[in-house]
Amino acid sequence: MGDERHEKIQKRAYQIWEREGGGDPEHHWHRAEAEIDREAALPLTADDALPREIASTDVLEVEELAMRTGISGDEAQALLDRLGTDRAALEQAARNLKARKRAKS
Repeated sequence: MGDERHEKIQKRAYQIWEREGGGDPEHHWHRAEAEIDREAALPLTADDALPREIASTDVLEVEELAMRTGISGDEAQALLDRLGTDRAALEQAARNLKARKRAKS
């Protein structure tokens, strides 16, 4: 798993570098490392996440994430609860969740 994790971090750090148009590679590496580790800590399915009622201020953000990534509103809320507002981490986690659901089908 160490090599796989390293490759994921390397790829994500490069994506961050591209998105930000350069900058400090060490900073990008640490951000990528944190994102990958947060994603690895996500539940395997949305059913494994602790349910939480959606606050009225979060509704639009939850709906936007769900529509943009093709996951359910409950799954989007669970990701927002776990990852906060880090858009890159949310997008990646949502894609991973959708891929796991497809693989299960």
